Order: sequence, then structure tokens, then C-alpha cells
Amino acid sequence: MRNRGIVGGLPIFGLAIVVAFATPAHAQAPDRSGPPKLDAPRTLTLPPVAKRTLSNGIPVWIVEQHEVPVASVALVIGSGGSADPAGKFGLASFTATMLDEGAGSHDALALADAVDFLGASINTSAGFDASTVSLYTPVSRLGEALDLMADVAVRPAFAANEIERVRTERLTSLLQIRDNPPAIGATAFPRIIYGETHRYGTGLAGTTATVTGFTADDLRAFHAAHYRPANAHLIVVGDVEPDAVMASLEKSFGGWPAAATAAAPPAEALAAPASRERTVYLIDKPGAAQSVIRIGWTGAPRATPDYYAIQVLNTILGGSFTSRLNTNLRETHGYAYGAGSGFDMRLAAGPFVAVANVQTDKTSESLTEFFNELTRIGETIPADELDKAKNYVALGFPQDFETTRDIAAKLTEQVIYELPDGWYDGYMARIQAVTAADVERAADRYITPDRFAVVVVGDLKTIEPRIRALTLGAVRVVPMDEVLK
Repeated sequence: MRNRGIVGGLPIFGLAIVVAFATPAHAQAPDRSGPPKLDAPRTLTLPPVAKRTLSNGIPVWIVEQHEVPVASVALVIGSGGSADPAGKFGLASFTATMLDEGAGSHDALALADAVDFLGASINTSAGFDASTVSLYTPVSRLGEALDLMADVAVRPAFAANEIERVRTERLTSLLQIRDNPPAIGATAFPRIIYGETHRYGTGLAGTTATVTGFTADDLRAFHAAHYRPANAHLIVVGDVEPDAVMASLEKSFGGWPAAATAAAPPAEALAAPASRERTVYLIDKPGAAQSVIRIGWTGAPRATPDYYAIQVLNTILGGSFTSRLNTNLRETHGYAYGAGSGFDMRLAAGPFVAVANVQTDKTSESLTEFFNELTRIGETIPADELDKAKNYVALGFPQDFETTRDIAAKLTEQVIYELPDGWYDGYMARIQAVTAADVERAADRYITPDRFAVVVVGDLKTIEPRIRALTLGAVRVVPMDEVLK
């Protein structure tokens, strides 16, 4: 029924490598089977967006797609994990998780049954920059489904028994991280580069201490402060007519009043930590069959003017199966099943990370190859490699708009990051306009190997002596409790 937006209590970002690094769709080029061989088209014509407003001021974007009798609806709340109060990291995520655990006149089981009866699905999630309630339904049941969606978003129960059940699930997931080296690396890397007090230094799910302390009053207070018409946006994509769907939305959401209490102040801008000399951080996982390697520092915010150059840069470095990192560590040397890199772009500068899970006995050799590629990416990019990367990004872009859910997701991104009208229509042309000089400039700015943090999770008795012999920089052994507390 739901999409939590976390895996094992952590943000999806950075937890898995299959053949290349995976990050959110807006963060890098998607990983596909290989680079296109054809010249990429330079335009993409998308269906028009009808813009309306509900009586309580909620903006509504509507896209008609009449091929299939379904509709996707997204309620975007302009607050996510970055709005978590100090000392309560994870509250936005916990609140989003609890929305469909009973709402309106339905307890959790009755709500799930009612949604299933309609052949619909309702998902709730929170990222760092926004929270989302999404609905997918046959259009024949759209009115009834919208009523249930409004209950979930506006009238959650926050029942004590459900809070305790979800708390137990989340605490269990956080505990399980200790047995999962990739999850340890995913948790440790942002903690090391951002620190304990910066919001990006802690995963969306929070910590054992914060999750243990959440109360129903905390959830209600966060909901009251952030889930309000003035902080909301509705997106509808599907087999709908604008006038008819506006009547249904008005019935379900138009009575949502502006809250009597003051809105929460906007989250303060999250400053990036100052760069420093390269340091190697070692976390012991005795007996580990592989070493988890994460290398990087802060990257760029979503609004960076370098956005298009970064897409091409990262595709070349680690954002595709034929990227330099994957070709080197997987194909040439056989040290890993996959290697890659990604920029997690948020309202503030999220992390850049290059990552692989490598054979324990090839850990130091893998680090050497990582830095060979991280250093070489700053050199002149050959024309054929540049063209291949641009075609890869541009030709893959249209498939992000294949379904109603896809279109709703892209419009959600447009709302969150305040992208201008027509932004997607010109995306492919702007990618094709990226030059070698643009990529080299972005590499010089964001790929700075001599200032990167190097995090390795593995069997230290086996890997530590050879890592120290590389003389990459100062080496610090970090207790697991320090990065997982």
C-alpha cells in the first residue's frame, strides 16, 4: 500500500549497486543497458499542463492522458527531512509513514481494505526536500479514491498502537544496519562528511535515539505545521477532463482549511561543510567477504547552473554501465560486480559519492583504480566519449515520461525544485549543447580527489596495512558506534 522512501531504515540513495550506482532520477543519468548508438533528437514535446487553483488556494496541475482509464494523483508537501527539528531527525519520515496507518473514520486495516476494494494504491513518503502522498486509481473510482487520499493527507489518526508497531519496525531496521556492510557505508559516509548536527549527516529515518523518542504529539505538531494548503500542490495525470477532475478535487480537498496555528518557519539553508585534506576512514567489519568503498564529498544543489554538465560528467565517470569506473573495476580488473558514482542533488548541496563493493583481497588495488579514474576525469574528454554520454542521457530521457506515474513524478520534481515551465521540453537540447569545456569545468569544481573523504567498511585485520601503505592521507579507524549512534 505504501512506498516508504527508505530501505532498511535508510534513504534509498546509495544503498545498492547492481551494475552501476543508483541515485534519484534527478541526480544523474539512469543506469540502462548501454549507450545509444544513434544521434539523439534535440526536442521532446510533452502534453500541456492545465493549471488551476482550488478554493483554498492549493495549486493544481492537470495533464490529460486518455490512452488508459487510470489516473495518478500526487499531493506534494513542500517540507521533508530538512524541516526536522533539531534533536528529532527522522520526524518527517516517521510522520509520512504514519499517514496511512489509519485516517479519517478508518483504522489501518479498514483503510487498506477500502483502498484495495477500489483497485487503487496510496503511497506515502518523505525525502529531504518534500513529502508526498500519491494515488493511483482507475478513473471510474477516482472520486472515492480521492476521498480516501484526502483522509490520509489531512486527517491521519496517529493511533498509539500503530505508532508503536511502526516504531518497532523502524528500530529493527536501524539495528539491522549493523549486519549489512553496504548499509553501514551508506550511513557512515554522510555522517563523516556532514557531521552529527547537520541534517544531511543523518539518514531520513533518523536514529535509534530519535525514533525511540517520537510521540503522537510530535507527529501531530509536525503535520499541523507542514501539511497545510499553503504548503501543498496537487498534480493529476491520466484519463481526466480538467473541469470534471477539479470538481472532484474541490469536493475532497477544497474543505481543507488554512490552519489556525502559525506555519513552521522555513528550514534554514543547509551550509555545505568546509573542504579539508583527504582522509581515510576505516570501519571494522570482521570477516566481511567484501570491502565497501565510498569516496567523495559534498556535490551540488539542484539549482546549480552546472546541472547539465554534471549529468554528462557523471555519465562518463560512473553513471552508466560503460562508465569509466565500472569498466575499470568490473570489466578490466574484476574487482567488483559494479562500480559507479552519483550526485544526490537537493535544495542544498547533497553528497557526491563514488562507490563499489570489492573483493577484500583487492581493496587497496581498488582504491588505487578509483583515484586513477577520479584524477583522469579532469583531463580533456575525447569527442567520441562526450558524444556517447550526451546521446545516452538524451535518448534515455523520454522513457521517464512513459506512464501516468512517470509524468506525475517528473511534475513533482518540477514543483519541488521550482523548475520553469517548459523545462523538460528543452532538456535534451541543453544536454546536447554541453561541451567538453563544460564537463572539464564541472570536473575541476566537483571532482577534487585530494580533498575527498575515503570511507572503507571491511575486515581491518586483512585490509588496513595495505591501505595505510598507499599513503592516500591521514588514516582514522572509526568505531561503528560513532557513525551509527
